[in-house]
Amino acid sequence: MFRNYLKTAWRNIINNKFYSAINVAGLTFGLVIGLFMLLWVQDELSFDTFNKKGPEIYRIGIVGGTDVSKQIFTSIIAPVVPAAKNELPEVTDGVRIMNIGSTPFKYKEKNFIEEHAAFTDPSYFTVFDFPLVNGDKTKPFQDNNSVVITQTMAKKYFGNEDPIGKMVTLGLNESLKVTGVMTDYPANSSIKFDFLLPISRFNQLAYLNRNQNYDGKTRVLSMDADWVNFSFETYLQVKPNTDIEQLTKKLRSIHERNRPEDAPVPYLAQPLYQMHLYKADGGNGGIETVRTFAIVAVLILIIACINYVNLSTARSMLRAKEVSMRKIIGAGKMQLFMQFMIETTLLFTIATILAIGLMYALMPMYNSFSGKQLQISASNYQVWGYMIITLMGTLAASSIYPALLLSSFEPLKALKGKVAAGIGNVAFRKVLVVVQFTISIVLIIGTIIIGKQLNYIQKKDLGYDKENVFAFSMRDIKTHYDAFKNDLLKQPGIISITRAGGDIVNNNGWTGDNDWDGKPAKSNLIFHPIAADKDFMTFFKLKMNEGAVFTGAVVDTNHFILNEAAVAAMGLKDPIGKSIRIQKMKGTITGVVKNFHYASMRKKIEPAVIYYRSDDCYKIYIKTTGVDAQKAVAAAQRSWKQYNNDTPFAYTFLDDSFNQLYKTEQRTGALFDVFSIIAIVISCLGLFGLATYSAQVKTREIGIRKVLGSSVAGIIRLLATEFVLLIVIAIFIATPVAWYAMDKWLQDYAYKITITVWVFLIAGGGATFIALATISVQSLKAALANPVKSLRSE
Repeated sequence: MFRNYLKTAWRNIINNKFYSAINVAGLTFGLVIGLFMLLWVQDELSFDTFNKKGPEIYRIGIVGGTDVSKQIFTSIIAPVVPAAKNELPEVTDGVRIMNIGSTPFKYKEKNFIEEHAAFTDPSYFTVFDFPLVNGDKTKPFQDNNSVVITQTMAKKYFGNEDPIGKMVTLGLNESLKVTGVMTDYPANSSIKFDFLLPISRFNQLAYLNRNQNYDGKTRVLSMDADWVNFSFETYLQVKPNTDIEQLTKKLRSIHERNRPEDAPVPYLAQPLYQMHLYKADGGNGGIETVRTFAIVAVLILIIACINYVNLSTARSMLRAKEVSMRKIIGAGKMQLFMQFMIETTLLFTIATILAIGLMYALMPMYNSFSGKQLQISASNYQVWGYMIITLMGTLAASSIYPALLLSSFEPLKALKGKVAAGIGNVAFRKVLVVVQFTISIVLIIGTIIIGKQLNYIQKKDLGYDKENVFAFSMRDIKTHYDAFKNDLLKQPGIISITRAGGDIVNNNGWTGDNDWDGKPAKSNLIFHPIAADKDFMTFFKLKMNEGAVFTGAVVDTNHFILNEAAVAAMGLKDPIGKSIRIQKMKGTITGVVKNFHYASMRKKIEPAVIYYRSDDCYKIYIKTTGVDAQKAVAAAQRSWKQYNNDTPFAYTFLDDSFNQLYKTEQRTGALFDVFSIIAIVISCLGLFGLATYSAQVKTREIGIRKVLGSSVAGIIRLLATEFVLLIVIAIFIATPVAWYAMDKWLQDYAYKITITVWVFLIAGGGATFIALATISVQSLKAALANPVKSLRSE
């Protein structure tokens, strides 16, 4: 029986090649995009879940600042871990990670700048599931001169040699022994460091070997006694069923007991598994994008299913006599239902095979496009689970209704031709077409708005000039800056040079240790300080609101320039001449600079202070002519080698650094472009099939109309009007839905576009034009057909 079903299903597919091709193409495109998106969603949701102790691990944060400067710090103070382990029985262990940042490492003649190095506690390897392939995870560091590296770094530096016991050089002359090699991090890990040094080494260098103090008087003996330095990403492992709210209250109490001047100090604890997709306070972060992608994936699969359902139900009248004859000769309803289910399953199987084949072929391109490392592996049961559920759900959605409809005909009515009015449920098909195009138009509107927002970000006046500027860390040039600068200014292509103590594109530096004339007692304002030299303001073309720029005079070391946001947050009406203290530095406000964007446009511009202190400057900025940019880079590299011969030269153009801030948005925008195109293609495939069917069933009517004098344009209008009306309805439904969704998306930006009516007109007009062009192809063919031939055949 099954063999007979299968043979009949295959014959029907072969005998209706045109409609079968449309169905297979629509399902294939839908499955490819839907599965790709759901794999992306699955990967995002899987972040950090490989950590078996994950439910017991929390990242600790502190809420700081007031008013516009209020923020959550996920890098906090070192004493929290030892204090929590000593005083709180519910805390079983803890890990501190201090990111070192860009660091030079050397082995023999190999020199590299590594971006992922950190100090950490030995518990890093017991709290988290980062196994060592060489070394002891309970004692990964033999002493303060130890380092643990990843397998990739071991291969990079030592090739096939055994890395254990090898000596690498950190910086100029700090020798470190490799005491452990860890497996490479999973792609879905939020924590990734290639070089790990013992945090006790940092304690020795920063505290035990130097007179660390903050007030010029009291020495801080250890990092475990330093309640000021917010540099440590901190994780606590707690016992199961611990009351996390009570835990944060206890941490706050410990902090305020040791440093009462900081009160109030609210603490937060974020579950490890939520770290990737949620903000530190539990608010939505990347999870919004994940939900959007999941919804869009389902919607594209729905569009593909609608194609099949529409064409199957529309063509049901052509198969009515076939079904009736089968019933008359003894076929039962369940047998017919199984026949049509197998027919759909066979067609769906062909589409699935093609889809999986395309996914394998396109996976490298997709990974490059999305920034992922996805793969369809036979051993990855989670991936196959997602795929099987998706395939089964899509199959059920596209097959059950048509099979029920086709198997429910009454044979006598069908043979007499009296089933046309009810067969196929014309109203239901119209609803499905409206749903298809509503989804497509929403995606088109979303694509346009995302593109406009990204374009707005690119073209918005940042308040400073970043064009044709590249930057790099000075290192040993610091003590030879004037000679280095004078030499480079003689080189072709270089216009000007300055130095600073922060990244003007994304300045993460901050301090809450400040005071000024008239500061409110409960104020805890956070400033973002930027050390600068005398050329900084003119180099970046920063505009002064009032006061004067630095001149390079010795007295400038006591001068501060604030941005407008700082003046407003401080409540100063006449700031020039007011006294101010930033950490240990005391001086006078001598200028107010207009606000400029030194961070992402997701955030409002926060208080910033620019101060003149060459010792705090560590980064060089070089402005080029643009045309000779590469010559300028080459000249800088030659000069660099005179002072940093053992360290690789690494530079970044500010345009690239700026674009990196919005990499996620750019990828989202690019993916939405693809989604929109595929959605409209699938919808138009279905529309083309329906238009073909409509022309087919109206062959006699079209022939009679032409004989009676109807024009080609009239025939096209007859066939197209119904579909265009459905698309117009879809536009009216899609407009408020898209407006609501995209307005909510834009709320994440402090600086954003205004959604105008033109966006909806362009999207609706574009969708209508594409649909009309699709319909017109088949309508024109029907309109140009010979009416005599049509009437004779009919």
